Amino acid sequence: MVAGVCSLLLLASTPLDARPPNIVLIFIDDMGYGDIGPFGNTVNDTPSLDRMAQEGLVLRQFYVSNTACTPSRAALMTGTYAHRIGMDGQVCFPGEGRGLNPDEITIAEVLREQGFATGCFGKWHLGDQPPFMPLAQGFDVFYGIPYSNDMWPRNKRGNPVADYAPYTPLPVMHGDMPVAYVSDAADQSLLCEFVTDQAIAFITEHRDQPFFAYVPHVYVHFPRYARPDIFEKAGGDVNRSNVEEVDASVGRILDTLRELGIAENTLVIFTSDNGGASGMSMGPLRGGKGGPKYEGHMREPTLTWWPGTIPAGVESDEIATTIDILPSLAKLVGAEVPGGHMVDGSDALDVLLARPGAASPHDILYYETDGIRRGKWKLVKVSKKKFELYNLAADIGERHDLAAQYPDMVDELVALLNAHAESIAANTRPVGYVEEAKPIIHDSGDLLRLREYMGRPDIRAVK
Repeated sequence: MVAGVCSLLLLASTPLDARPPNIVLIFIDDMGYGDIGPFGNTVNDTPSLDRMAQEGLVLRQFYVSNTACTPSRAALMTGTYAHRIGMDGQVCFPGEGRGLNPDEITIAEVLREQGFATGCFGKWHLGDQPPFMPLAQGFDVFYGIPYSNDMWPRNKRGNPVADYAPYTPLPVMHGDMPVAYVSDAADQSLLCEFVTDQAIAFITEHRDQPFFAYVPHVYVHFPRYARPDIFEKAGGDVNRSNVEEVDASVGRILDTLRELGIAENTLVIFTSDNGGASGMSMGPLRGGKGGPKYEGHMREPTLTWWPGTIPAGVESDEIATTIDILPSLAKLVGAEVPGGHMVDGSDALDVLLARPGAASPHDILYYETDGIRRGKWKLVKVSKKKFELYNLAADIGERHDLAAQYPDMVDELVALLNAHAESIAANTRPVGYVEEAKPIIHDSGDLLRLREYMGRPDIRAVK
């Protein structure tokens, strides 16, 4: 205990230029490739992200490694395909016994071993039982919700793991304890602000030591609500309102880093968890959340920012993925990639930092087990026996299926894809599971509504 305290005190007194950089990882929910200005959107007003791009790097070919909320987060946190660790398939639901196995090593655990303060602010969604929650997965602090914001009593479909009985109230967590609940539209409309407030408080508190702030925003997942002033500013469009509030959140975080004088020692990564849901824009890409693995399903709007280290106003077409973030950050801070089990990601640090001559570590990119890309060629599995082939260099929108023209290429890529699926099936690790799982709360009891907890009892919202 004394040694640990001394280590933290030493880090706190170390000059900025001798310390490892702080890391802020912003992970949006259901945002499309074309939703923000740096990726071509001319409707949504995103000045903070526009500035972030002007001062940093735009990654045109950055991909998630698994899709949907739970698999995507599992892959990000562990650097491993979700299929390999049992976190593929459907998302985790309230009171479910399944979750991210505590034996897996997360980004937070890697960084905490290097003396980082670690905080998670937003939507976790890797299991809501205590062994799976953030404090058991390497985070010192957690403020947010344990799963998606549509998993609440107003969702009339009900909870599948409870035989479609009504959802229990949606808790707002501080660590492992519920401190409030999301009761209605007004509370939903405060989730972005709440997450941002807590992330900024954490950054401010830990400005004198290395920190990792993971900000997996609740927005822009359904249901979408907005407060009247934000709604009116966005032209009466709630989808645009949510995107623009995310932009404002990014602006607040970057401004805080500047004001604290730590911007030049902080790497910020902005990306999303899967293709855009209804109401979002995929820009020139085909597809979106769900369905076959077209580009719009897995290619994400991604920016990195580190003043003085990442050149200003640069772009990259090099391929990188979310499973690369763990090994890349490990290299950045001088840590070892977790040993003892397979990590699927590769070191893409040079790409993320726009270093001269940076090249993708991926000769082949897998779209889960339903698609594969090698160079310009992209194969999409659309059914058990039907495959489509696209030349992404000439057809980014995947409009012209070339499978009939290049059958040998189809056969070659199908064989590679099948070998990939077989290799994962032959080397899997068990998912986490607890018996007698139960929801975090069964009723709201004496908990405050989120707007009351935030001291905003008079807030109203529109949809």
